Amino acid sequence: MTFSKGKVEKSVAYLRSNFWPLRSFTDLADVNRQVRQWLAETANVRLHRETRQRPCDRFRPDTLRPLPALPPDYRDTAEVFVYKDLRWHFDANRYYAPPRCIEQHLIAKADASSVTLYDRQGLEIVRYLRCWRRGQTLGGERFHAELLAQRPAARCSQAQQRLRALLQGVCPLASLEAFLRGLADSDRALFRQLQELLALFRAYRPEQVAAALEKALAARAFGAAYVAHLLHQSASPREPQPPLQLRDPELNQLTTDPLSLLDYDAFILKARKESADDLARETDPTAPEYHGAKTGNDDPGGGEGKS
Repeated sequence: MTFSKGKVEKSVAYLRSNFWPLRSFTDLADVNRQVRQWLAETANVRLHRETRQRPCDRFRPDTLRPLPALPPDYRDTAEVFVYKDLRWHFDANRYYAPPRCIEQHLIAKADASSVTLYDRQGLEIVRYLRCWRRGQTLGGERFHAELLAQRPAARCSQAQQRLRALLQGVCPLASLEAFLRGLADSDRALFRQLQELLALFRAYRPEQVAAALEKALAARAFGAAYVAHLLHQSASPREPQPPLQLRDPELNQLTTDPLSLLDYDAFILKARKESADDLARETDPTAPEYHGAKTGNDDPGGGEGKS
């Protein structure tokens, strides 16, 4: 039998309306004696309207079972959510959970020494040492291997696997991994870039794509467009142009000292700075010509002052 809030309040109302009216007592011991007598002779021997049993028969000591011992749980408790990257947040830190817990609402409890994650049934999932610093990420290495074993697509997409297969034996794996890592760190869409790289194999041989990819990696030019541009250059090289011949043979014999482009850059930057300064001076507000009282020499008409 369970006791809801309404049943408890109804029992209080029964006591208030059946025991207290027209009753007098001298002290606390007297009222306690009277209520025990009223329970034994009236309340506990009546036929209950809902159970159709007497309370003294329903609550016999031999029919009652003791409640299990429940030690008080004094730990800090919070509901947490496990995101797709396996992380959940607690106390300004990030912790990792097993892959099976992704997108689930779980319970985190913490004391002075540990932080424990539980499921909804109260079963322990993972336990960490309590970290009192803020902004830390803990336990990332514990479940990454399990995630990769369960979900091969998380380790390598189908497009990446196909690109590795096409370049196998003609491009070092370390170079390909470095290029893909740089491509993923750029602001370009990785899936679209992989599709454009795979499309290059329709017009070029794997050896050509591998050579262009290594050149792009050396220049840290991460993108399918750079690789395509290098392939286009290698497929249509420009013929070296002969030196320009002037009509005067003596002019053809002249040699000039090579100039550094840094001098031109400095000249352009200086010109830009001077233009910006001139523009700033033009936009400054014009100060008034006269600030004080006019004198005879300050006459705008040009008249001479009197002696």
